[in-house]
Amino acid sequence: MPQIPAALNLAASSIDITREICDMESVSGNETGLADAIERTLSGLGHLEIIRDGDTIVARTNLGRAQRVVIAGHIDTVPLNNNLPTRFETVDGVDYLWGRGTVDMKAGVAVQLKLAAELTDPIVDLTWMWYDHEEVSDALNGLGRLARNRPDLFEGDFAILGEPSNSQVEGGCNGNLRVEIRTFGLRAHSARSWVGENAIHKVTPILDTLANYEPRAVEVEGLVYREGLNAVGITGGIAGNVIPDECMVHINYRFAPSRSVEEALAHVHELFPGYDITVVDSAAGARPGLDAPLAKQFLAAVGAEPRPKYGWTDVARFSALGIPAVNYGPGDPLKAHADDERVALRQITECEDGLRSWLTASTD
Repeated sequence: MPQIPAALNLAASSIDITREICDMESVSGNETGLADAIERTLSGLGHLEIIRDGDTIVARTNLGRAQRVVIAGHIDTVPLNNNLPTRFETVDGVDYLWGRGTVDMKAGVAVQLKLAAELTDPIVDLTWMWYDHEEVSDALNGLGRLARNRPDLFEGDFAILGEPSNSQVEGGCNGNLRVEIRTFGLRAHSARSWVGENAIHKVTPILDTLANYEPRAVEVEGLVYREGLNAVGITGGIAGNVIPDECMVHINYRFAPSRSVEEALAHVHELFPGYDITVVDSAAGARPGLDAPLAKQFLAAVGAEPRPKYGWTDVARFSALGIPAVNYGPGDPLKAHADDERVALRQITECEDGLRSWLTASTD
């Protein structure tokens, strides 16, 4: 694995910067080296104020502009699976950069780093955030930690998260709820099963409900969000000769931003009345917020037709603070976390051009 340099070469193209930072392994929990490199690189730029919180780096301009935009991206990745170092490849006539992190989401981070270094006179004040631990437990998320430690840094009129969106604008995001539903029985020797009560057999109605569930498509502020309710795990059993007395089905509910977490949980209770339900994790969605003036200007500048974001992203953190936020970054979300993760090179440059055009446009 290449050694992490003292500083990054932000004079290079955004494609080459993407490759440089992707080849710096930064699986969640191992972001310090890349965070160090980002901090060293940007600290020498006079137009930026640099703040560090753990392995989260913030760089902001203080030009006295009437409006401020926050642009954020996470620097960690999911674990490797023989997909570093990166390489260039061509598939069906399209040029790609292949490797872990190229889609989720170091191509977006590379674009942001290059623009942070080069845009010394943007039309709005900018707060750039590069944060750690996005791919793991919400309790470790660097953006959440920063919001707790330095809420003043989140002051802004509009926010952009560089999550992969095929360099298109994806507004808001679905909410996310994970629960465990348990059934209970009575242990017995499997040779005398009639004296026991099989907890695994009791999950049949739960699975039938999930299999027959028809998820909603919900329009929110002009965007249609698709929901999903699915079993993502099941555990039960003690030994090969014991009737199990407990079984657990792990369920994930992706719900439209028209519902609160409380309403989503109430819906789960309606579907599974009488069962023991434990909430494992929950996160509210984010409404699109595309009617905000800066959002309209951004859409016009990049020439994008907004789409819904089906997965949960950290735009929800900004939305909870009353800041309209969208997802805008290179890479196909379907390739995020994939073993053949790869980003189309043209999407990296398209994203850079779109942001640069908007942030340097004349306000006359």
